Amino acid sequence: MRPPSTRLVAALGGNALLRRGEPLTAANQRRNVAVAASALAPIAASHSLVVTHGNGPQVGLLALQGAAYRATDAYPLDVLDAETEGQIGYLIEQELMNRLPAGRRCATVLTQIEVDRNDPAFAAPTKPIGPVYSQADSRRLQDDRGWTFCRDGVGYRRVVASPEPRRIFEIGVIELLVENGVIVICAGGGGIPVVRRDDGGLVGVEAVIDKDKASALLATQVRAGALLLLTDVDGVYLDCDTPKARRIKRISPDAIRRHRFAEGSMGPKVEAACRFVEATGGTAGIGALKDAAAILAGAAGTAITARATATEFWD
Repeated sequence: MRPPSTRLVAALGGNALLRRGEPLTAANQRRNVAVAASALAPIAASHSLVVTHGNGPQVGLLALQGAAYRATDAYPLDVLDAETEGQIGYLIEQELMNRLPAGRRCATVLTQIEVDRNDPAFAAPTKPIGPVYSQADSRRLQDDRGWTFCRDGVGYRRVVASPEPRRIFEIGVIELLVENGVIVICAGGGGIPVVRRDDGGLVGVEAVIDKDKASALLATQVRAGALLLLTDVDGVYLDCDTPKARRIKRISPDAIRRHRFAEGSMGPKVEAACRFVEATGGTAGIGALKDAAAILAGAAGTAITARATATEFWD
């Protein structure tokens, strides 16, 4: 069964799949993935759907578990990125298939994404992964394992390098599947970061690519008409966390670029949305996972579009 030809990339935030402060259990993740699948299944009826997802909590947990096993060196982040792509992709694929009509097909593609080995991000880690720690625990882990931490709400999270995505190696396979009516889950956690060796081959690197920026690159390359960046908040706010906070309804890339947003959370989403809109002329929506269909219809979230002539706010 072939879906309609209109293409849509939906990016599921790591915190939408595992809520802040929630225990990192398989049961909790499956329950949240089921909610995500319920939000995406109706969209799949009218769009050719590609799904990406975050992996910050999951990859951080695997790194922590690996560090506790002293018999061998801990696995590097590129391997953990691949593991979480398979883990989360499996859950999304299964829960989507449970909600789709007979004949729809779904596949998870492990996705290697090239980064520049000289990217300045390697010297300035910014990507939060893993659970939230107290200040005392974060200092202990920093001393014991050499990890870098930053403040996250009332606690601290580990941060790692997040280089720019440059090239998606499996894009031909993804395109082939989409053209044949398959719902594709790919570029999970921003994909598996790899660099070119001197001999032209590929090798993984210690990093986690930002999922939203990878999703924007993917959406551009598959010629999607829209990009949904779905998270645990209902849109993009100006003057966030102040009495003057206002949720944006519709805005252009030029207008939203005049404002600053938090690097570890909304900043990459806004930048990814702008890149997609500027490259394609399509529309990017940012908002809550549960509102996915409404965001696509312009009835919820924040729409970033070149067609916006003035910044509009929700009442």
